[in-house]
Amino acid sequence: MTLLQIASLLIVLAAAFGTINYLFLKLPSAIGILVVALFASLALMGLDVLVPSLGVATAIRAEVTAFEFSDALLEGMLGLLLFAGALHVKLADLRQQWVLVSLMATIGVALSTAVVGFGFSWLTGMPLLVALVFGSLISPTDPVAVLGVLREANLQKSLETKIAGESLFNDGVGYVVFLILVGLAFPTDDHHGSGVSGAVMLFVQEAFGGAMLGIILGWLTFRVMRHIDDYSLEVLLTLALAMGGYTLAVWLHVSAPIMAVCAGLLIGDVGTKYGMSATTKQYVDGFWQLIDEILNAILFLMIGFEVFAVAFNWDFVTIGAASIALALVGRLAAVWVPVTLGRPFRDYSAGIVPIMTWGGLKGGISVALALSLPDSEWKPLILTVTYIIVLFSIIVQGLTIAPLAKRLSAPRVPD
Repeated sequence: MTLLQIASLLIVLAAAFGTINYLFLKLPSAIGILVVALFASLALMGLDVLVPSLGVATAIRAEVTAFEFSDALLEGMLGLLLFAGALHVKLADLRQQWVLVSLMATIGVALSTAVVGFGFSWLTGMPLLVALVFGSLISPTDPVAVLGVLREANLQKSLETKIAGESLFNDGVGYVVFLILVGLAFPTDDHHGSGVSGAVMLFVQEAFGGAMLGIILGWLTFRVMRHIDDYSLEVLLTLALAMGGYTLAVWLHVSAPIMAVCAGLLIGDVGTKYGMSATTKQYVDGFWQLIDEILNAILFLMIGFEVFAVAFNWDFVTIGAASIALALVGRLAAVWVPVTLGRPFRDYSAGIVPIMTWGGLKGGISVALALSLPDSEWKPLILTVTYIIVLFSIIVQGLTIAPLAKRLSAPRVPD
C-alpha cells in the first residue's frame, strides 16, 4: 500500500470507529476508538481460526507488521502531538510546580526504570541490562494518553499541571534513557553510547541540546510573529516550527521530544501573550486542538491494530499480567519519592500520590520503543508484555482516573 492509501484508510477507520463509539459505547473518544479497533482485530483473528481458508487476519497481520509504527510515531506524529500538548500548558502554572515536575521527570524515571528492570529480570530470567531497557521504555508516562484523558477529567488546575507537565518532560527524558540503555545492552548494534562516559555525554547532548534548540527556535518564531498580523500565516509558522524543528532535532541528534515540548511551551505562553492578536490566538488554539484530536484518534486506532504484531502465548500473557503490577510499583516509586522529597518545602493536594500513580498512563510511545528494539530472543516477550501493560493502562486506568481523582482530591489542601 502507498503512503496515501495507508493515511486514507487510517482516517476512514478512525472516523468509522469514532462514530461507533459515539453512538453506542460513549467512552472518551480516543479510548473508545482503541476499544473498537481492538475488538475488530480480535474478531478478525477469531474469524481466521473458524474459517482458515479466508486468510483475512493473515493478510492484515502482514500489512501491520510491514507498517513502520515506530517510525510513524517517533519521527512523525510525536512532534505534532507534543507541541500541541505543550501549547496549552502555561509557564506560570508550570513554574509553581517545577520542583515536583522536574524531580518526577528525572529521579522518578530513573527509579521506575530500576524497579521495573530488576523486577522484570527476576520474573523472567532476562539479562539485567535487557530488563532495564524494558524498564526504561515502560516507565515514562505517555503525554498523548495522559493529556487525552485530562481533557475529560476536569481535575484541579494544580493537579492537572503536575500530571501534564511531568508527562511532557518525562517522555523526552525516558527516551534518552532508553537510547543509553539500548546502546549498553546491544553494543554490537548501531546505537548511541559506549560505556558510562558515553552515556553521560549522550544524556547531556540529547536532553539539554533538545531543550536549547526548542527554546531558540520557539523564540525566533515568536520574534517573527510579532511583526505579522495574519492568522493563516501565523498558524503556518507554528506548524513549520513543530515539524521543521522536530526534523532538525533528529538530524542534529538532540532530543526531538524535548525540543517540541520547549518550543510549544514558549509559543503557548509568551507567543500568545505578546505575539498574537486575539483572532490569531483563537485560530492557533483551534487548529492545534483539531490536530491533537485527529492524531490522537489515529494513534489509538493504530495501537488497537498493533495486536496483530504481538506474539501471544499463555506464558507471555501470564508474565504480562504480573508485569502490570510491577509497572504500577515502579510508578508508585516514581511518584512517592519526589513527593516525599518536596514535602518539607510545600504542601501537596490530598491524594496526590495515588492519583498520580494511577494517572501515569502508558501509551503508543512505549509500544513504538518496544518495536524499535534490535531483534533478539527477548524482543517478542518485551513487545507482548508492553502491549498488555499499555492496554490495561489506557482502558482500565484511563477510564477510572477521573472518578478516583474526584474522590481522593477532596477536601482540598493548599497547593
